Amino acid sequence: MMWVPPATLRDILNDAVRYWESRRVAYNVALILVVAAWAAADWSGFLGTFGVTHLLQLLVLAVLANACYSAAYLVDIPIQHASFQALWRSSRWLLWLAGTLLAMGLAYFWIADEILASAPG
Repeated sequence: MMWVPPATLRDILNDAVRYWESRRVAYNVALILVVAAWAAADWSGFLGTFGVTHLLQLLVLAVLANACYSAAYLVDIPIQHASFQALWRSSRWLLWLAGTLLAMGLAYFWIADEILASAPG
């Protein structure tokens, strides 16, 4: 087995940014698809309840969702310093998938609880 020098912090940060930022668009598209699916499934419910207040809430939630996405760096960067860095790099897509599914679930329930629950009738 050949000795590999440890990666520098700069290399690790560059790798983390390259990995996570290239997947941020897919994360946002997944969240947009949740909203679009709700709108398509219950268009009359959206038309009757979705107003400027909900649009502003949605904007704030989109910003918060992207801030939460950045939490992946808090897991990724320390683990890249570990001896199992190569294993982590080949399996960190699982963290992306779990985080994206969690965000989609939160978006789904927010729409059901905050927007459609306030529908008249």
